[in-house]
Amino acid sequence: MTQPLALVFYERLMPGSQLVNRLQDLKYRVLAVNNAALLTALVKRERPLLLLADFSAKGDVRAAIEEIKSDPATTHLPVIVFAPDNEPGRLETARQAGADFTVAESALSSHLPQLLDRALHVE
Repeated sequence: MTQPLALVFYERLMPGSQLVNRLQDLKYRVLAVNNAALLTALVKRERPLLLLADFSAKGDVRAAIEEIKSDPATTHLPVIVFAPDNEPGRLETARQAGADFTVAESALSSHLPQLLDRALHVE
């Protein structure tokens, strides 16, 4: 069976590399990217099962999420956004941009399996 692909956008080594390692432990193939301008094109080309994005990055992550969520070919993609605990306003901005789930980075690793289950739940 092929491992599902998760696209992970991050610029900060921590928690980005921890997230990549945790996803690999959960048997995901991971494509890590550190340039927000590439997100939309990579989503279209690679067709990941989900996107996880660090919303504290310097690149325009909001614009990338808005573009992904407004394109009929990619609107279905679950987007999980994380940000530092001390920046809850970023999570609200991510929700406004179209993120399906937002989480403080301190909770990301410990709740990742449950978060993935919710993001990938099909009704």
